[in-house]
Amino acid sequence: MTALATPGAAMPAWLIALDRYFPIRYLTLLTAVALLALGLATGWGPGGPGPGLWLAALGAAGLVIGVRDLRQTRHAVLRNYPVIGHMRFLFEWVRPEIRQYFLESDREAVPFSRTQRSLVYQRSKNEPDKRPFGTQLDVQEAGYEWINHSLVPSTLPTHDFRISIGGARCTQPYSASLFNISAMSFGALSANAVLALNGGARRGNFYHDTGEGSISAHHRVHGGDLVWEIGSGYFGCRDDDGRFSEEKFRANALDPQVKLIELKLSQGAKPGHGGVLPGPKVSAEIAAARGVPQGVDCVSPAAHSAFATPVEMLQFIDRLRTLSGGKPVGFKLCIGHPWEWFAIAQAMRETELLPDFIVVDGAEGGTGAAPLEFTDHVGAPLQEGLRLVHNTLVGLNLRGRIKLGAAGKIVSAFDIARAMAVGADWCNSARGFMFALGCIQAQHCHTGACPTGVTTQDPLRQQALVVPDKTERVHRFHQNTLEALKELVQAAGLQHPNQITANHIVRRTSDGEVRLLVRLLPTVAPGALLAAERGEADWPHNVFRTYWPLARSHSFQPASAPAPEALGPVARRGVPAA
Repeated sequence: MTALATPGAAMPAWLIALDRYFPIRYLTLLTAVALLALGLATGWGPGGPGPGLWLAALGAAGLVIGVRDLRQTRHAVLRNYPVIGHMRFLFEWVRPEIRQYFLESDREAVPFSRTQRSLVYQRSKNEPDKRPFGTQLDVQEAGYEWINHSLVPSTLPTHDFRISIGGARCTQPYSASLFNISAMSFGALSANAVLALNGGARRGNFYHDTGEGSISAHHRVHGGDLVWEIGSGYFGCRDDDGRFSEEKFRANALDPQVKLIELKLSQGAKPGHGGVLPGPKVSAEIAAARGVPQGVDCVSPAAHSAFATPVEMLQFIDRLRTLSGGKPVGFKLCIGHPWEWFAIAQAMRETELLPDFIVVDGAEGGTGAAPLEFTDHVGAPLQEGLRLVHNTLVGLNLRGRIKLGAAGKIVSAFDIARAMAVGADWCNSARGFMFALGCIQAQHCHTGACPTGVTTQDPLRQQALVVPDKTERVHRFHQNTLEALKELVQAAGLQHPNQITANHIVRRTSDGEVRLLVRLLPTVAPGALLAAERGEADWPHNVFRTYWPLARSHSFQPASAPAPEALGPVARRGVPAA
């Protein structure tokens, strides 16, 4: 028997010839007709109905589906492949699970690798997290990193590392853990997830960021420390028109459970993008927490209405500090246009109205569902964004007066150490604590069909998340991660994680060499930007030379568009590191 020799085809010639007269893709539909006929012919016997009726029912169902597929106009595949074409949608549906459980390697990060997830699961369950037989990483691969150890390791009394947040204008400074729960809103998270997260934060003495969905009743049950995040929708502190309300803000901000107030300018998952929670999803609980009508679309604009310029933003932050009774107030952002951040920095220098802290969110952050273009191609990654903010504050002699937090794909002690080497004072994690709750990275967060009850408002699905058990897992993950950080710090011969600098981290580069991180990342000397402004020194990096002159403290808009020839080769490729 011969086969037709065509590229990509190996069908026998007779089968191809048959396909010309009766398309084989209709074979499943023909089989359904045959089953129906056979079932009807054999379904009745002398004793009454027989098993053939089951064949008839199966054939009838297939025939109905096939005719419907031929008549529908939405799916071309089903019109050409009636009945059997549904297998495509079945395979598409189970593909992520098949890939995760059978095909992907332990180190393949999509977005978190099996190794990363397993580490969180083990630490949250207090299971051994040791690895036998050596590293599975390729230590010769470009990008491989390590922290240099000391021949005289230190001995630290505790893993409970703390940092004081609060500047000169703050009267209620907060002693924060170095590892905390990043912003995730009730509404995106289930009630049981919020309860477990806050319960774990209470047990571990670390904070729980509310997300911009404000403070719900579930945040208050266990009494864990809260960071109240205020976004452009001003949920929890808005009037009927959606504008900021001082009275409603004061009512929440004076609550002793609220330790910090965080103004959200942008987030790593979708910087520059607003959001809408459809009316049918705005339940009574969500409406009460956010201060919006139940059943009405809940809109979070892309920009704030309470201020329009960098100076106005700092004045707004100072006002929030006063209304809260002197609690630390700061802001969160994902770095975009450098001149906008520089405008904020210039406003700080000119007004002396400093935030108590800044949280830099990396573009690799991902708890908020977003359009693919925003997820993949908008915003600066954490390393570049954090280094830019750190260097700017150093160059203005402001770094010692403002604390820096970092968020963006941080789940291990080495992730924390690397962030601190780049410039962070502490770290937040969202998805890490979601894994501690039992998240399996099914990536159904935006559908309401979360298989583990973490990101759903379905009461039945939420029941899968048992609060007491997951509360303890959240606590253990935090505790064991900081214990691992303590061991890293001891191995490096240091006394506190805040002593980790870019001189301690080594990275293998693409040319096969190894470099200290301090040699790979731009560094700015204290006061260097002030000296460059006065003409006493050159600009410390191309990003400052190009964009600093465009920044204005009274506007987020650039003074003038930079000429292409003025941009260096690094700047033309995107947001430069500094």
